[in-house]
Amino acid sequence: MQIPNKPKKSLGQNFLIDKNIVNKIIKIGNINKNKFVMEVGSGYGHLTESIIEARPKEILAIEKDKILSKNLKEKFKNYKKIKIINQDILKLLKKDIFKNNYTIFGNLPYNISTQILASLILQKRWPPWYDVLILMFQKEVADRIVAKTNTRDFGRLSILANWRLDIKKHFDVSKNSFFPKPKINSTVLSFRPKKYIHFNLKNPKNLELITRIFFSNRRKMINKCFTKLFGKNISLINKLNIDLRQRPENLSNEMYYKIAIQYEKLFDQV
Repeated sequence: MQIPNKPKKSLGQNFLIDKNIVNKIIKIGNINKNKFVMEVGSGYGHLTESIIEARPKEILAIEKDKILSKNLKEKFKNYKKIKIINQDILKLLKKDIFKNNYTIFGNLPYNISTQILASLILQKRWPPWYDVLILMFQKEVADRIVAKTNTRDFGRLSILANWRLDIKKHFDVSKNSFFPKPKINSTVLSFRPKKYIHFNLKNPKNLELITRIFFSNRRKMINKCFTKLFGKNISLINKLNIDLRQRPENLSNEMYYKIAIQYEKLFDQV
């Protein structure tokens, strides 16, 4: 397969070149003529080609690299339903400009994959403007996203993702399926927004703050983190029924959501 230009390490570029894997990813999205599709990091357009073959109503292909974006515009110039956007996806997500219910595909740049996921989770509007995310991560990152309480990989990513999204692991992808070949394998996950959020927060970023403080010392007991946030609030400790001798990885997702709600009630951060 001919490669038009050298991938940039600064942009975390590792391009999926295995057609069989591309087709497996596309099937997850159940694309039809009524669907709006967004692709984050279109690269050389291998996944884009398969999306086009599925004939969605509209495709937004977002590519930060100027040269690759130019190549995509030339490659798909005869296809009227695609719009190539040469922008940084993180900047676009902050603008809250998307109106349609998109199916989002993304072989995410390794260096900003968790930032992109967090931005999609922390959208102010909920339910959000997307109906499903079909994203590929480095396997070690995916393992952290799907990790359960009391496991080594459990942490901020899992807590944040499970708050608003239902997560499904689909399959692992060999490092041999990419150019250039990365050092580790990847994993495809899908995320569907939960219709009903049992733990509502005025400001979603408060959950991010809570988890950052707790997991800054993940091997130590949580008593100091709790005191940093709430002081020696005995009534709150009793209300939450929380054991401050536990470590961050021992608390459930639900406990972190409850802590974030109490934080908002006490400090009224909106």
